[in-house]
Amino acid sequence: MPKSFRFRSAQTVIVLAITQLIGWGTTFDMLGVMGRVVAPDLGLANEVVFAGLTIMMMVSAIAGPLTGRWLGRYGAARVLAAASLIFSSGLLLLAAANGIVLYGAAWIVIGVGGALGLSAPAYTAVVEREGENGKRVIAILMLFTGLSSTIFWPILSLLNEAVGWRLTFVVCAGLQIFVCLPLHLFALPKPIATHAEGGAAEIAPVPLSRAAQRKAFLLVAAVTTISTFVSFGIAPSMLELFRQSGASPAFALQLGSARGILGISARFLDMLLGRRGNPILSAAMGIGLMVTSFLMMLVASPSTPLLIGFILLYGFGSGVMAVARALLPLALFSPREFGLQSARLSLPQNLANAVAPVIFTAILDRAGTGPALFVCAALAALTMILVLMLMGLVRGARASEPSPVVS
Repeated sequence: MPKSFRFRSAQTVIVLAITQLIGWGTTFDMLGVMGRVVAPDLGLANEVVFAGLTIMMMVSAIAGPLTGRWLGRYGAARVLAAASLIFSSGLLLLAAANGIVLYGAAWIVIGVGGALGLSAPAYTAVVEREGENGKRVIAILMLFTGLSSTIFWPILSLLNEAVGWRLTFVVCAGLQIFVCLPLHLFALPKPIATHAEGGAAEIAPVPLSRAAQRKAFLLVAAVTTISTFVSFGIAPSMLELFRQSGASPAFALQLGSARGILGISARFLDMLLGRRGNPILSAAMGIGLMVTSFLMMLVASPSTPLLIGFILLYGFGSGVMAVARALLPLALFSPREFGLQSARLSLPQNLANAVAPVIFTAILDRAGTGPALFVCAALAALTMILVLMLMGLVRGARASEPSPVVS
């Protein structure tokens, strides 16, 4: 790979890693630490406060198709810059909230920012700048963005103790304006002409018929939607899950932060594999580890070794699955279809993300850890079945592909 291309790739990863870390850390991940701090001050139940994430994801889902059109018209850099402005507005509104009306309005604004600034637009920015190298660069980017909760949970906790939750949100808004906005506008490399790559951009990795493509898309949609429902549902209440399982607040925070580090380890494996990696096999491995972790918590008595074992399995498994969710469209469809397929997949994923935190929080607060973990285990097992069906579909398509003629 030429040095100039390696420099462009590194620049793309550094810029997007910083902005995605701040984007996730100051929005979705933020309630994991701040949710139960904000609730009593606003006189709201915990599940009502966590419903802010539902609003965010619902709005992001609705705005998804519009985001796809804007990405094609204006390019990812401008869309991401608009997201930084919108995020800052929502966070300032959140800092000024004095009841449910302003609190809900803040999350509506943040939801628009999420559609324009989180995950899919960043991956589109990578594909615009990297072409065929996009798969590896996305894996590298996710290696860093998986640290959002690990970095921001301790920071937000310290800020809250020092200045209170309102000024903490003001600081988060400042990060969007003074860090993310200029990086999006001035630091991203210019896009390359991906259409100039010729027919390679049109060739799908798997020779699927039209009917098989529809079935593959539905299977990918189901796998990514259910798995993200589990991951996004459990993430904001991870600390409370550990506390109800007997962990002290300090130990719960350590375990929660360790999840991010383990997720990074899993993503590092995908980065090392590069083009040799198979997102479908990665999905099977990740889901298998998640199922094992939930079953272990269900059948064994809570203890410190059990919690450590759980976070090892779940943290690594969810990290592997996060990369697989992002790369599955590139494993089945042509590079040129990546943006379209990712946008289509974001709709059910964001809808699942919208309801998952509220449902999981309500189950955990009202029924306890057992029912909450049982729901996660059942959904993860269903996802494993769907992944195996997808593997069978791909294997059948490759088996029926005509052999090349040898002259």
